[in-house]
Amino acid sequence: MTKPTTLILLGGSGDLSARLLMPALGQLLTERSDRRVTLIGVGSEKMSDEQWKDRVRQSFQTTESTGKSVDSLVKETMYVAADVTDPDALSELLGRSSGAPAIYFALPPQVTEKACVALESVEIPPGTVLAMEKPFGLDAESARQLNEQLLRLVPEDQIHRVDHFLGRSTVLNLLGLRFANRVFEPLWNRDHIDSVAVVYDEQLGLEGRAGYYDHAGALVDMIQSHLLQVLSIFAMEAPYSTDAADLRAAKSAVLRATRVRDNDPLASSRRARYTEGTVAGRHFPSYADEPDVDPERGTETLAQVTFEIDNWRWAGVPFTLRSGKAIGERRREILVRFKPAPHIPVGLTGSSEPDVLRISLGPDEMSLAMNVNGPGDPWELDRTELTATFGEGQLKAYGEVLESMLDGDPSLSVRGDAAEQMWRIVDPIIEAWRADEVSLDEYETGSNGPASWPTI
Repeated sequence: MTKPTTLILLGGSGDLSARLLMPALGQLLTERSDRRVTLIGVGSEKMSDEQWKDRVRQSFQTTESTGKSVDSLVKETMYVAADVTDPDALSELLGRSSGAPAIYFALPPQVTEKACVALESVEIPPGTVLAMEKPFGLDAESARQLNEQLLRLVPEDQIHRVDHFLGRSTVLNLLGLRFANRVFEPLWNRDHIDSVAVVYDEQLGLEGRAGYYDHAGALVDMIQSHLLQVLSIFAMEAPYSTDAADLRAAKSAVLRATRVRDNDPLASSRRARYTEGTVAGRHFPSYADEPDVDPERGTETLAQVTFEIDNWRWAGVPFTLRSGKAIGERRREILVRFKPAPHIPVGLTGSSEPDVLRISLGPDEMSLAMNVNGPGDPWELDRTELTATFGEGQLKAYGEVLESMLDGDPSLSVRGDAAEQMWRIVDPIIEAWRADEVSLDEYETGSNGPASWPTI
């Protein structure tokens, strides 16, 4: 397939573009100095080409982007004020591109859907790549309908459902840890691992995102998308290669086998929202008192769900996924608790805790807590940690996403069936929560969640 050289950024005047996409593009062009990209910004806001170029420069400055590729892009970039749901406007935009373009929908989901409908009556150049942000639908059925619509436009391998958690360095760190080290892979199963948790707790609050977040909540915003993707990479069988077909097939196989533990969303899920308090030197009002929040909607800011994977490797192992806002301790990690040693010789005293492996999701590092003979009494076991740093990788997450798009490589994107499976997995929880079958607990801002919840 012809690799795109034109990036059409729908929603180019928005926050996502200025804060994440354009800085990442600048970093990509700085690191890959031989790459040439034409950028067309598109938005509803009126703006001259010169004003647009100033905005691009300002975004590039945040990542100290320099070099001939950066200069070339800034010189040639243009801005078009257009209605992206109008087929004629989209046809004109595609006519401005050279070769097969990559179209990035940095737009609200409802606008993205209307733009895709409009594209059905437009002649799309062969090789065109479509990229869109989550959420991919609102439930399993709407995700299926969206996939059918997208497939009427381009083939599946030209659709990039963006999940920046699948940044290449994080994916490859997990793959390398598991499959390039004989010491880990033989233990990566139900015989040796007691439980797994994927935790993404942050000290940030709502941060002015009520328009989106108050309709999504922590479950849909984080667990349904990002954390289930992390689970699939952690738990998948060894792929033959890291090509898109092999990697995405291995992830989808895990998701098809994943369900709420015991099929019981009441016993296996918890939800809560923060009350007034202080975290990291910042004071937050109660979530219910945040601007533009509807308290009656009952949106959770902390979600915790335990799943299980019905296959030979993982049968019986609980996988707990948790994400919350305004939490006192920032945690972004995979926590692997191994089963206890079957027998400790009589005479050895001290620590007998099971081994615990922590894999950090940013910065990328790991630690293994284990028992060793202490430096004092040789018959007493002490707790120690082995640590390693994976490194940050050359590009930030969105830089890796954009590079994959421009290379026509969907390895790091979410395949259509996986998007449907992720909704299928959480739909029973959403139904139970909407019916108020699971209580909405509260926790003080700056705490680590409701005191009644078990510690992960």
